[in-house]
Amino acid sequence: MIRLISRRIEIGTGDGGISNLGFDKRGIVTSCRAVLLPRFGGPEVLEFRDNVAVPDLKPNQVLVRARAVSINPLDTRMRSGYGRSIFEPLLPLILGRDISGEVAAVGNSVKSLTVGQEVFGALHPTAVRGTYTDYAILAEDELAPKPGSLSHAEASAIPFAALTAWRALKSTARIREGHRVLVIGGGGAVGFSAIQLAVAAGCHVSTTCGGESISRILAAGAEQAVDYTIEDAEVALKGHFDVVLDTIGVPDTERMGISLLKKGGHYMTLQGEAASVTDRHGLAIGLPMAAAILLKKQIQYRYSHGIEYWWNYMRADAEGLHEIRRLSEAGKLQVPVDKTFPISQVREAHEAKDRRQIPGKVVLEID
Repeated sequence: MIRLISRRIEIGTGDGGISNLGFDKRGIVTSCRAVLLPRFGGPEVLEFRDNVAVPDLKPNQVLVRARAVSINPLDTRMRSGYGRSIFEPLLPLILGRDISGEVAAVGNSVKSLTVGQEVFGALHPTAVRGTYTDYAILAEDELAPKPGSLSHAEASAIPFAALTAWRALKSTARIREGHRVLVIGGGGAVGFSAIQLAVAAGCHVSTTCGGESISRILAAGAEQAVDYTIEDAEVALKGHFDVVLDTIGVPDTERMGISLLKKGGHYMTLQGEAASVTDRHGLAIGLPMAAAILLKKQIQYRYSHGIEYWWNYMRADAEGLHEIRRLSEAGKLQVPVDKTFPISQVREAHEAKDRRQIPGKVVLEID
């Protein structure tokens, strides 16, 4: 059963508003606009279509009328074929993980959210029906009330990046007050979120970044920001760390991060090899091979350096999302938005990200 849809439905007027929405006899949305990925490739493969089906809600699910969705690196990588061993049999996909909007309908077991409420949140990385659509479906624990002080565009930039950082720092490394934390690549959305989460936890934070990010990072509370383009970060960084989060994840940053860890410390990389190995060898061979690679590294570094080694991925975390909301509401966690596009210009937005014309967050707005 579904508790009914929102207080109002907007019908397009020919000037870019919603058009071609489908409804059943109860007034429930059954189809809407969405950006589909029918095959892997460049931005030109993305198709903005009307009349894409909206599935029925499961008891724990929420239908969200999207107002803004942000573009994550995972979106552009998936579009280009990353994770094809998982996703190719499921094409066409809808890309997108982050969302900010309003609750349009809820499944019958949903208790914490109500129709008409403004929410934000993020889908799991392997979700097939993403958020580049008028109406997205998320589980109740993937959503929280939107911070009232933020616009939908600002709110949509936060959840996926901040939850990725939360999982690394809070769930895996279990940071606490007084810990020394190094974020390699603090200028990106995940890195900047990690800096703010660690500062809020009372940690001493250092980072590497490009020169254009230094003032913003220091203003967020980092104690040291090293411009890797003009300094030898390994020499410039002071002392050793309890936790290293490597958002870059190339061999040089892995070597540096591990060399700067204290014994008993945690090294976490966002560039785990599970997807790339399964893409090369297929799921049946690739998944156990990736698990073996990770286990080998964990054993190797535990015995050679006395540290814990992890591949880090975003996971839904209701407690984490509510803490992220609280920090955002208090002005202690933000992900700056560099540019917005209407969702109808999704190809142009992806092309700008591919060409690195816009270094920061890009958001698609849905009118």
